[in-house]
Amino acid sequence: MTAPSSRPTSADVLVVGAGPAGSAAAAWAARAGLEVVLVDAATFPRDKTCGDGLTPRAIGEMQRLGLEDWLRAHTVNEGLRAHGFGQTLLLPWPGGSLPDWGSAVARTELDDHLRTVAIKSGAQAVDATRAVGVRRDGERVAAVELRDGAGTYEVACRWLVVADGVRSPLGKVLGREWHRDTVYAVAGRSYVDSELSDDPWISSHLELRDEAGELVPGYGWIFPLGNGTVNLGAGTLATSRRPAEVAIKPLMQTYADTIGADFGLSGELRMPTSALLPMGGAVSNVAGPNWALIGDAAACVNPLNGEGIDYGLETGRFVAEHIAGGAGLGEAWRSTLVEHYGEAFSIARRLAGIATQPRVVAALGPAGMRSDWLMTLALRWMGNLVDDADRDRAARVWRWAGRRSMARDARPPFT
Repeated sequence: MTAPSSRPTSADVLVVGAGPAGSAAAAWAARAGLEVVLVDAATFPRDKTCGDGLTPRAIGEMQRLGLEDWLRAHTVNEGLRAHGFGQTLLLPWPGGSLPDWGSAVARTELDDHLRTVAIKSGAQAVDATRAVGVRRDGERVAAVELRDGAGTYEVACRWLVVADGVRSPLGKVLGREWHRDTVYAVAGRSYVDSELSDDPWISSHLELRDEAGELVPGYGWIFPLGNGTVNLGAGTLATSRRPAEVAIKPLMQTYADTIGADFGLSGELRMPTSALLPMGGAVSNVAGPNWALIGDAAACVNPLNGEGIDYGLETGRFVAEHIAGGAGLGEAWRSTLVEHYGEAFSIARRLAGIATQPRVVAALGPAGMRSDWLMTLALRWMGNLVDDADRDRAARVWRWAGRRSMARDARPPFT
């Protein structure tokens, strides 16, 4: 815990939240020569509800940070093993402009390491300290009120980056609103011993059923961690019109019981946790003149697979580039989010909304699983493994569909 005598009083950039998004923002801003303070309510290392998977998109950002060798010392996977409706398909990562490999690292370790990278880059880290309010100068944030075990104090800042997670308490203070009319997820995660802890494939079960055998709109996953355990989890999709009515922890147990023999699972599910995930940019008021929401706080979570680490790392870099380049935030930051994610999030949440209907999944799932080509295409689209540099037909179709979807949105992403 930071002692009162060592409390920071000011910073060029104050980053609230030291997950992947906040730590990336702090690292890049510090490397640009700015004075950075990185604050988090927890004491590190700390856990986080997550599947722990790192897609090629996330790997690319970790490489930018200089962490490829560190990642390769952990588990490396070749792609996705998709299960469902009597079929199993091996779908290699598509590569292209992105790396052709993935990984999985428990968030207790990953987040602690990324925070250390930010500190080594020059950021000052403050833990066990919660952001509880702001002092404004007109529309700008002049200072943030922090609370630690010794009381409250202020840190003045020129720029404020809000990376405090899916609930984003500080974002709410600044006016962030979450709109549940588009798809969101209820997800759970646990750890369990497995004989396939070194499996070179991550697994996803697209046919998820409850105790009664009823099809649940969602998916289950097994992500090998290379240490004798796997991350086992399940997520269900919902909207305000079709809310989730499934108890996620019993669903994880049913899922584990169903697939246990195939994956050599043994023992109890450990450290089960769950979270509610805003997805697809389903928030408004993401920025002001000198402040911006990034990562999960800005609902930068993929509606089709629940992935958020890659977007957290990317938005951390993007916001640092905005600040270091002297560009304003406000509408410029919202426009950046729309430019990079608007089309993909729009079409993805539209497709995910369809997937909240079990009858549709039951009708289309078997047909999709019979086609390696279709599922390979779906993997690329569902994982948003289409980079701005990609110019092939699949990338052009995805962008075309995204533009059409955005034009039809009653509430486009980030508005």
